[in-house]
Amino acid sequence: MLHPKNGNKLRLPSSTPTRRVLLLAAPDTQILDLVGPYQVLARAAEIVARSKSGPPVYSLEVVTTEPGPLLTSCGLRIDAHRTFRDVRGRVDTLLIVGGSWVEAAREEPAVVEWLQRIAPQVRRLGSICTGAFLLARAGLLDGRRATTHWNYCERLARRYPAVKLDPDPIYIRDGNIYTSAGVTAGMDMALALVEEDLGSAIALAVARELVLYLRRPGSQSQFSVALNLQAADRQPFRELGAWVLDNLRKNLSVEVLAGRLGMSPRNFARVFRQQMNMTPAKFVETLRLDAARRRLQESNVSLDSVASSCGFRNSDAMRTTFKRVLRVAPGEYRWRFQSQLGKRERTPQPAQAAPPSHADRSK
Repeated sequence: MLHPKNGNKLRLPSSTPTRRVLLLAAPDTQILDLVGPYQVLARAAEIVARSKSGPPVYSLEVVTTEPGPLLTSCGLRIDAHRTFRDVRGRVDTLLIVGGSWVEAAREEPAVVEWLQRIAPQVRRLGSICTGAFLLARAGLLDGRRATTHWNYCERLARRYPAVKLDPDPIYIRDGNIYTSAGVTAGMDMALALVEEDLGSAIALAVARELVLYLRRPGSQSQFSVALNLQAADRQPFRELGAWVLDNLRKNLSVEVLAGRLGMSPRNFARVFRQQMNMTPAKFVETLRLDAARRRLQESNVSLDSVASSCGFRNSDAMRTTFKRVLRVAPGEYRWRFQSQLGKRERTPQPAQAAPPSHADRSK
């Protein structure tokens, strides 16, 4: 089968049942929390349908807490398929959409009771942004790792102390429950669901067509140093971040970075620390570390190749940074990530990925 856009072959699942996906929303829902994941799943179904006949891989429904059009927080109205009271039949995936309705604990007791009843019958549950509050109120996150938008993490932790809150990742999977950070992170989580259901080739095709950051891993931090630099007061500093990301393999000393902005190294280092609350060296190290983490998660190339592509002197230098910052060696980091993928389709390897020996994990 050929992808209609670029001619690349798509490996389609031989037999895929139609998965019914419900997205529960309410008045004052954040529109991107709803339509972002919806579009990712809908596009996956479209891509499969182009190259393969048969029933759709996803059947998507917007479910509301009350009858009538859904008025989102930005003022747009959406005609939902039904209310939660009218849901009948089997549901594969249920996603709770964030918004002020859950942030302010305005959800009806009937909604919470319905969620508690339906949860054991659903294969997979998830929340986008502050939708985690509803999962927590229903007791479905007790004892589980979860996340939400960074601005609401403290509130969620205070209100539901039984939740093992991790404010850093963009999304987390604990068993059959996914929770994600704010807005666009819901699209990252939806891509992970597509990859889980249909394989990495379909997830890749969706990301390409929607011009998304390809398979941004759930472990990526909400607190990106590159994003922080984009918020710097001075435009040259904002532009510097993009240049550094494109040139991780080059010499990125203070002298080189200062020269890019026409500043003396001493003045550059002082101003940079004011803008970023970290030294230039720490900034460069963090970007290289983030890039290496993504390479380890998304490929099976050698550690030497990862180190070289991300700007480390060699694999030993990369290992030293991993152990100091993440307290784990690159080899073990890759093994842990891949061992968590379960049934997801992975890039073929020369040998089966078995738990590495102690010596291997230290590399």
